[in-house]
Amino acid sequence: WIGYVIALAMYAAGFAGYLMTFFPHEHPFWLPKAAAAGAVLLFTLVNVLGAAWVGRSELLTVAVNLTVLSVFAVWGCATADWQGLSSAGWAEPSGIAFGGGMLFIAYEGFGLVANAAGDMADPPRALPKALYLSVCSVIVVYLGVSFAVLGHLPLARIDAASDYALSEAAGTFMGAKGFACIAVGALFATAAALNATLYGAANVCWMIARDGELPPAFDRLAWKRAPEGLLVTAGLVLAFVLFFDISSVAMMGSGAFLFIYAAVAGSHLRLRAATGGRPGLIWLSIILCLALLGVLGSNMFAHSKPAFWTMLGLFPLCFGLEWGYRRTTGRRLKTGPTGVPAKGV
Repeated sequence: WIGYVIALAMYAAGFAGYLMTFFPHEHPFWLPKAAAAGAVLLFTLVNVLGAAWVGRSELLTVAVNLTVLSVFAVWGCATADWQGLSSAGWAEPSGIAFGGGMLFIAYEGFGLVANAAGDMADPPRALPKALYLSVCSVIVVYLGVSFAVLGHLPLARIDAASDYALSEAAGTFMGAKGFACIAVGALFATAAALNATLYGAANVCWMIARDGELPPAFDRLAWKRAPEGLLVTAGLVLAFVLFFDISSVAMMGSGAFLFIYAAVAGSHLRLRAATGGRPGLIWLSIILCLALLGVLGSNMFAHSKPAFWTMLGLFPLCFGLEWGYRRTTGRRLKTGPTGVPAKGV
């Protein structure tokens, strides 16, 4: 749940970064923070209106996003100068591994698909297709966009325009209108991520409360529609948005999800008889997640100590809060016969 909170803060900061391209270069220092907070509040309201509103708004934002990014990727790759991909400019292997760790948060969205299983008409049929389709389509789109950016901008310009690199690249081969068009597409992309992740985070909050891991208040509905956990989630996101910059939030988010998915894979080892999972692949995922987490953590310690200590402190904080809550209330995790949280309890 806290991992989703950190990811949401990154999406909100990304939304604000692209929105600021439509404002004069000299703007009040508080404006990006206000824009990020406004985006969080807007999509919290959308989620309050219910799953149907989330689905309709998500369909619109994703459709616009994919259209804009596809045009950008195809046009950019067709006109690219491929010298930007020369191995002469590559970083050290540790730097590439750090980049891989940083990018992990961009793929955490596939877990949100599973969180929506309760609202699917036929989860056994729809869920696997949705998972594979989401991961594969994201890989294709990200590679196309990355090639287009590297084919038109040197690394120094990418770094200088880190908050709006796609628009900066589009301006080189699509002109000023292309810059604005891609900025709009990026706004839709970050809006879609905010919308879907708020929905998934609220569902996670509700499910773990239902299974006995959070207070019963999180298991109730507010206004007969949205879980109260949605409002608590939004409040925590606002705190991260206001007190951390986007790069720090991205590193913390990727670190959290590398740890989370290593734990998920560890759980899969215990359930592999029921799922038919292959131990070799499961162990490989655990090792890769933990190795990237180590590289990411060492880089954070060297270059962003506040983010490193915050991320490190979140682990004992989360476990400590749950331990203290169970000890004081006597509430226990409700599990089914297979040892996993029981449905509908």
